[in-house]
Amino acid sequence: MRVIRFAALTAMAAALALTNVAASAQDKLKLALGQRGNWDTAIAELGQQAGIFKKRGLELEILWTQGAGESQQAVISGSVDIGLAGTLAAFGAYQKGAPLRIIAAEATGAADFWYVKADSPIKTIKDLDGKTIAYSTNGASTHTLVLAFLKAGGAAGKPIATGGPSQTFTQVMSGQVDVGWSAPPFGLEALKENRIRIIARASDVAVGRNQTIRSLVTTATVLDTRADALRRFVQGYRETIDWMYSSDDALKAYAAFAKISFELAKRVRDEFFPKNLVWPDKVSGLDTLMQDGVTFKYLREPLTAAQVSEMVRIPAPMK
Repeated sequence: MRVIRFAALTAMAAALALTNVAASAQDKLKLALGQRGNWDTAIAELGQQAGIFKKRGLELEILWTQGAGESQQAVISGSVDIGLAGTLAAFGAYQKGAPLRIIAAEATGAADFWYVKADSPIKTIKDLDGKTIAYSTNGASTHTLVLAFLKAGGAAGKPIATGGPSQTFTQVMSGQVDVGWSAPPFGLEALKENRIRIIARASDVAVGRNQTIRSLVTTATVLDTRADALRRFVQGYRETIDWMYSSDDALKAYAAFAKISFELAKRVRDEFFPKNLVWPDKVSGLDTLMQDGVTFKYLREPLTAAQVSEMVRIPAPMK
């Protein structure tokens, strides 16, 4: 009887040991992502909830920031392994010596929009002389888009960093800022209630249509030391996107995460974020990105082909 008990205890101990080994086998990656609640920035969170990254042996720790500018700084400082960055700002930081590497396209084109209070006299970007126009943080894609709007409209507006959509909305409605920015689902209810009026969309300028305006970045050191974990992360990211565009369960999870209705979640996905917008496998529009980088003073000169090859390091799909 004692022998049987001893054997049972030994088997239990072995099972616990294997469980602990399996748990420790989960590689941890720290991420800094901007704008909690946006559809595109929710990919890692939803994949984590659904167990998709766990199947790839990964555990994600996500830090939410006010924008890509803050997220990029978290990567450069070594606080996180992966972060969201405005692509032009990342190119600019690389040219200045920051060891940034792009491991995925995050948004090719953008769903962001700019709005005013419903009773504002401002009708278009051309009416912005002397007025303030919001973007999230310095170096974020919204910053790039504002610069592109002002250049295209020939207006002398005053760009101002206002943080996320919620904080920006408060500043617009209280009269502190003339033109605010947002991204679905934020602002859609106010738009429906005729409290605000859209005056510009990201797609109004080239950088907001066919160019990869946001990317996921890491550092050369993390890429060298944790290449396999990053490769599994990007593959899990692809698998999460496939799930998000094929499952009502994904929409339910996003609705709960963003604290919106299922119907609004479906509208955000189907009307504002086509799957190709968030697909990670290619940094698109490099030639025009380089031109815009110089125009908007992110870059002294375009990056060379060798520099782009060194910087853009998107892992190939895994089986």
